[in-house]
Order: sequence, then structure tokens, then C-alpha cells
Amino acid sequence: MARATRTDFYDFDSLLTEEEIAIRDAVGDWVDERFLPLVEKAYDDAYFPTEVIPELAEMGLFGATLPEKYGCAGVGPVAYGLTMQELERGDSGLRSFASVQGALCMYPIFEYGSEEQRTKWLPRMAKGEVIGCFGLTEPDFGSDPGGMITRAKKVDGGYVLNGAKMWITNGTVADLAIVWAKLFDEAKGRESIAGFLVEKGTKGYSAPEQKRKHSLRASVTSELVLQDVFVPEGNRLPEGNGLKAPLGCLTQARFGIAFGVVGAAMACFESSVAYSKNRVMFGKPIGGFQLVQAELAKMHTEIIKAQLLALQCGRMKERGVCKPEHVSMAKRNNCEIALEIARRARDIHGANGITSEYPIMRHMNNLESVKTYEGTHNIHTLVLGENITGIAAYRG
Repeated sequence: MARATRTDFYDFDSLLTEEEIAIRDAVGDWVDERFLPLVEKAYDDAYFPTEVIPELAEMGLFGATLPEKYGCAGVGPVAYGLTMQELERGDSGLRSFASVQGALCMYPIFEYGSEEQRTKWLPRMAKGEVIGCFGLTEPDFGSDPGGMITRAKKVDGGYVLNGAKMWITNGTVADLAIVWAKLFDEAKGRESIAGFLVEKGTKGYSAPEQKRKHSLRASVTSELVLQDVFVPEGNRLPEGNGLKAPLGCLTQARFGIAFGVVGAAMACFESSVAYSKNRVMFGKPIGGFQLVQAELAKMHTEIIKAQLLALQCGRMKERGVCKPEHVSMAKRNNCEIALEIARRARDIHGANGITSEYPIMRHMNNLESVKTYEGTHNIHTLVLGENITGIAAYRG
């Protein structure tokens, strides 16, 4: 039997299969029993609890939608999305770890790699034996990745890479980096973006961790430095050519975010409901005041709407009709409402909302980053604007 929650107010579970419900609830139980007792200390001390990596792998959460022949779970998009929801109900850093491993590292190897690369890396990554990271964003090029300055030069037997990447989740702990660089395309007579597999320990490659964060503290964020890094020919993604390749990876990850942030919103809402029943003010629980009830009603409604938006995006993905702009709408809306719910929750909790006794401030700080990474709110707004008008506002 599925776990009863207030956020099933619109009988959301009736829209899911028994398998999807079972997968969601299994991950949700693990988050409650195993991860939540760890996360506040990890957040306070700014580290990712690596002891959970084998457990995530055992649950099949790395590359979950990829085929079983590569050691992956082979589940559908909605089941995958629901696992991201439950992981982010624990912490955005936890969902980010699994999302980067699967959507940004395993997916490009599967989609753009050779069969040799798939069989070499995917089974080990599914088991959590190899951790990956995704190097696209640079210090001066985030929303405009096509302007990157990282370059690859063809040499005998492979390529030499030079450049730097920034804001890379998992970078310092990663065994394998998917690095995107500009390479001169002789056939086209111009530079084009290409994807490369850079292995940890390669001379000239380093991944220093970025410290002093107020957000995503229970997550590893890094810089990637490439100084005359030699990458053999066999480590180039043969089909990973052009900007569409890394953007295709980001679409996969953004889909998981659209589900994931709903989990963070749920955590803030549930905490707010419980707090409003227990916190007594002027002789009665604050949940008995109209202003608090209005806030809870707004939070509840937005969560239900976000669930349905993410679910339909997943069903369209199953049918092969989901476009990047559909994912942009879900990511844009759900990140915005999740952050707003966290802020409303902090207000309901009063001064207690800033303490680690409650998850509110942790989720709120995390969501400030999630709203920005993998496509800012404004960029997704312009993606939708272009789809509506046919005019690209973010191009010269």
C-alpha cells in the first residue's frame, strides 16, 4: 500500500502504476530511515556523505532509465522522476549526485558514445564503482555555453585539452569527467563542440573543490582545470558533436529536477503543517489563524499543480513527444514554486525556521542554486518565449 500523504490530495497515485508507486515508496522509506539522520550534519560540516553511494547503486538509482544490458534498472521516465522527488525531499545535494551520475554522465556515454565505451563504463557507473561529473559550464560562460573557451587540439593518437570548467557537481570525487571543448572541424572548416572522457589521474587534469558555499553544502562542487591534458582517440564521444549534444544531456537532467524540487517543497510543506498544529500563539495553535491557513492552502495547491505538470512531462517522454521546451516549462515552474514554498515555510516557522531543527532553511538555500543551475529561470522563460513567438530573444 502506498504511503498516505497530504500531497495526494488530487488522488495523484491513481495516475501511477503499481511499479511506479513501489519504486517511489522504497526510495522514500530509505530517505526517511537512512538519509535524513545524516543530512543536517553533512550540511553543517559541508560534505557529501559518500557512505550512501553503494546504497544508491543497490537501489538502481544510477542511470535508472538506461537498459538493463548495461547493469541499469531500465525503468520508465515517471518512475525515475519519482525517485528524484524522494531524493530531493531529503536534500538537493543528494538528488544532484544521482542526477549528475545518471543524466549528465551515463546518459551521454549511452547516447553519444561507442558500444565499447558503453560496455566499459556504464556497468561500473551503475554499481557506483566509477563516479562521473559533467564539464560544460565555465567561469565566464554559463547561460551561453557556446562561448566556451576550452579547446581541444588534434594530435597523434588523440587530443590535447586546455581550459577550465566551473560549478561542477561531483568533480573532486569523480573518476571520470565528461568534458566539452571546442575542436576545429576540418570537414566544416570551423570549430565545433566535441565531448571527451577525461579520466582521473590524467596528467594536467585537476579538480579542486569549491568551498565557502551557503547553498548545496551537502554536495561536492568543483572546478575542473585542464592544462595540456592528453585524451586518447578512444575517449572521444564519437556522436557527441555540436552544442546539441551537451544540451541534450541537460534536458535529461532538467527533467529530473522538475520532479526533484517537488520533493523539497513537500518537505517544507509537511514541516509547516506539523509546526502550525504544535506552535501555540495567543492561546491556540497558529494553524488556527486565517493567515497561516491561507499560506498552507497556497503551498498545497502549488505542490499539486507541480506534481501534475511533472507527471504529464514524464508521460509525454514515454511517448517520445516531449520536447526541450516542455521540460523547460516544468523546470522553470517547479523550481520557482518550490523556492517560494520554502520561503513561506520559513515565515510560518518564525525564528525556528532558520535552525537545523527543521529542514526549511537548508532546502531554501539549496533551491536558490537549483533555480539557477542547468538553465536559469530567465533562460527557460526565453526558451518558452521563443516557442510562443518563433523569435529567439537571447540571440543577437
